[in-house]
Formats: sequence, structure tokens, C-alpha cells
Amino acid sequence: MKVGVICAWPGRHEWIELELSPGACVGDALKASGMDRIDGITGYAVFGINAALETPLHDGDRVELLRPLTIDPKEARRRRARKSGA
Repeated sequence: MKVGVICAWPGRHEWIELELSPGACVGDALKASGMDRIDGITGYAVFGINAALETPLHDGDRVELLRPLTIDPKEARRRRARKSGA
């Protein structure tokens, strides 16, 4: 089965497509991609839904590596609104 693994940072991202055996889980995809060694990862998701290392994968899934938020989303919205003059 084919799955993708992605990690994004401000201004760049890394995307790897993998061919895994049926029954593979998130942890298997991370090891196969080499992204299991990236620092600062706080969690994982499959298509935006929180996942654990043991979460089984299906053909076509996208595994996302999650980082901590740098700013509260509400505060970011307030700053954008002030900047646009709204």
C-alpha cells in the first residue's frame, strides 16, 4: 500500500511517499521514512485526525507530524484583524 509522510515548518516542508506492507501502522511509516528522528514533534495525525504510533494505515493515507503551536490561534486572528484595520 502507498502512504505519504509529511512534516512542515514555516516556509518549507518534507514529503515522502512510501510503499508499505498491508497492516502497517503510523510507527512503521515513520521508521521507513526516517522522520522518526525529527526533533520537536509533539504528535501524529492521519489526514488531520490525531493518531498514535499503533494506528493502522490504509492505502493512500497521509501521515502528518505535528509540532507545537507557536502562537494561540485566537491571538493570531486578532493580530491579523488589527493589521487589516477591521
